[in-house]
Amino acid sequence: MTPDNKAGVILVTGASSGIGAAICNILVAEGYVVYAASRRGTVPDEIGENPNVHPYVADVNNEDVLCSLVAGIVGEYGRLDAVVCNAGSGIAGPIEECSQDEIAYQMGTSFMGTVNTIKACMPVFRTQGHGRVITISSVAAVAPLPFQGYYSCAKASILQLTKALAIEARGFGIQTCCILPGDVKTDFTSARKLAAKTQTCDSPYHEACVKAVQSMARDEQVDGMEPEVIARAVAGQLRARRMRPELVPSSKYKILVCLIRLLPERFVLWVIGKMYACS
Repeated sequence: MTPDNKAGVILVTGASSGIGAAICNILVAEGYVVYAASRRGTVPDEIGENPNVHPYVADVNNEDVLCSLVAGIVGEYGRLDAVVCNAGSGIAGPIEECSQDEIAYQMGTSFMGTVNTIKACMPVFRTQGHGRVITISSVAAVAPLPFQGYYSCAKASILQLTKALAIEARGFGIQTCCILPGDVKTDFTSARKLAAKTQTCDSPYHEACVKAVQSMARDEQVDGMEPEVIARAVAGQLRARRMRPELVPSSKYKILVCLIRLLPERFVLWVIGKMYACS
């Protein structure tokens, strides 16, 4: 991937902070031209003046905006080499008490935002005969989190979407990789919303949900990996001759994912419940 003496032209969504910002930072350092898309349209100060970074205001829920962005990239550089679908949102609450709007909020940006982004890029990838799609899922895709069930659903959907795309798009020279981080130390923790019904003590789930979410927040902020770990995994896959269909960027979480897939499901669910004081 060598347009204009650069390593490649990459679109990154959810790029204003956290994992997305770290991805932009490392890709620019490696010589890529990066279109950093986010609702805020901002990038970290350390790369803001770099001419190879193009901040762009884009809501991944808006297909037209994404198609316009991709058309603009191709118009300027003549190609788009890869997309990193990172935009996401988080809502906590029991399955029973999350409203339709809250479920739509969770599935919208995280899953449908990924779908919209991929669909905007695919015609370009097919026409030029190559392209790479990297999606950011989560270990929650294989380890269902209590009181973050819809978040787990969104991440599991992203994982299966990416793998299905790998089969469909192989004949067009397109590769895919789904990255499954574990706990990560970012502002995602403070941005996580709590379902409205569960915020009051009248909810039968209130106490258990609050305790579980506090435990998750502690794991993220105290023991969570730095977002640069995920960024390095993304950069590694972009450099690789053949991308891996699925990548867990941490030895600890690789072992965890393997155990979840090998151990009896009833035992796995019992352990997860114990971890978050749900059983």
